[in-house]
Amino acid sequence: MNPIKLILECSFGPKPRIAESQPIRPVELKADPYRLAETIPFFLVASIEVGNTTTKCILTATNMKDGRSRLVNKTVRMTRNVRKPKPNERIFGTTLSGVALTRESISELVRDTLIEAHEDVNLDIRTDLDFAVRSTGVVAGFSSPHEVGEFVKALADGCLLAGIPPKKMVPAMSIDNVPVKFKSHSFIDKVVFTGAVGGVLPPIGSTGVEIVANEMEGELATAGIKEGAKWTGVDFRNPVFSMDFGTTLKGRITNDDTPYARTIANLCGYAGAIPDAVIKGTDLVDKRYGAALDLFKDKREIFIWLTKKSIIKKYAHAIDSLITIDLVPQDRDKYGSVPVDPAAARDIGVTLIGCDVGVNGSFMPKLTDIGVEIYSKHGLKTMFATLDLVSAMMVKRLVKLSLDNHLISEKTSIGLTGRAAITGCKPYLILDEIEKLGIYDNARNHVVFVDDGLARGAGVMARCMNSLGVPGNPIGGIRGGKCVLGKRIEHYKNSKEN
Repeated sequence: MNPIKLILECSFGPKPRIAESQPIRPVELKADPYRLAETIPFFLVASIEVGNTTTKCILTATNMKDGRSRLVNKTVRMTRNVRKPKPNERIFGTTLSGVALTRESISELVRDTLIEAHEDVNLDIRTDLDFAVRSTGVVAGFSSPHEVGEFVKALADGCLLAGIPPKKMVPAMSIDNVPVKFKSHSFIDKVVFTGAVGGVLPPIGSTGVEIVANEMEGELATAGIKEGAKWTGVDFRNPVFSMDFGTTLKGRITNDDTPYARTIANLCGYAGAIPDAVIKGTDLVDKRYGAALDLFKDKREIFIWLTKKSIIKKYAHAIDSLITIDLVPQDRDKYGSVPVDPAAARDIGVTLIGCDVGVNGSFMPKLTDIGVEIYSKHGLKTMFATLDLVSAMMVKRLVKLSLDNHLISEKTSIGLTGRAAITGCKPYLILDEIEKLGIYDNARNHVVFVDDGLARGAGVMARCMNSLGVPGNPIGGIRGGKCVLGKRIEHYKNSKEN
């Protein structure tokens, strides 16, 4: 992008569609004992996520009248600060940076994060919380189903230790299991939970995890972008291409089937781990556990482009040349450190798209060497500008690969979330790279950026598991189409008869 154009667009031009969490005061969630105003039920969901870099508990409240979610509180901890294993504990896995994990240490981390998130806003975890959704990106680096199972148990243990009742972590079985204040908003007697979240079925014929270890995170991110897009004016309904640029890459491509769309592609591999590797060349972060988040300041450094444009492009291309973005080969059982099964994916018609650096990160040290050179010669601002451009180039390659393989078209909306896609100047650069592909007449109406996509998706999943919907503001269905509740009811009746 021309640096003058970038500066003008960042300052005065049309902005990318970016959804930022709208806050709500905890007192607004409490019932009005005097009934002085209209009572609007809010569905309070805790998303507890243990990732490779951060552990988060994000509380969101969905207004069941308009279907929009608002942020109640966010508690973030660095996963590397999890307590060290005790002598009598078994280490069952590590994060991508090598932090040792035990079932007990993870459950305590989850418990403490949940309790802190609720106490900070004076909410009672037993009575005020309506539902909890657990997820993790750490399993992307695991090597066996047993390790994944241990981690899932640790997450559940932490929720129970925090005081969350088991019934608030599983789908409602009937209308009798739905809390009284939400019964009028539940369609559980007409449509049961089929596994579809945000109107998209998981890969059919498999658990999903058999195909790619972080499939659930891709599912949540897709649903979260769908919800977040409601605040931007972008109709982000099927078909969609969702990308979550956390430490690992996850996401989905869906088709436009109704009443439920199918998952036709999954993403896997590295994303935020790439800037993390470059940042380690600065000597300002820990060589093993350091992350770009340690140094990032939430502001756009746009004027550095005036004096360093050619240098930024030079280093961005050097980094990009070490990154492989391709369809996952059939002979790989890991891609970008993420366990995959390309044969199982092929058998059920799902394409796997991966991002690697060498072979399972073998070129990461080369990225750190480039980081040493950028920082020593040009400083931190140039480094962050370079990393912004690298993310934009990665997105362009992912979109072009999907386009070339007929997985997306001009009907597909593109959504991005995660720290390596929505911070700094990345949204502007990404939008510019997508425009260059010429898919859309107006890319801004088809591309959306959402913060806290996974946490928003947890709220959507909780509602889907309890058949809670807002037909007047649907998440499912196709772009520009009507609510598909009627079709789902008919689909449910037919399935019962069959």
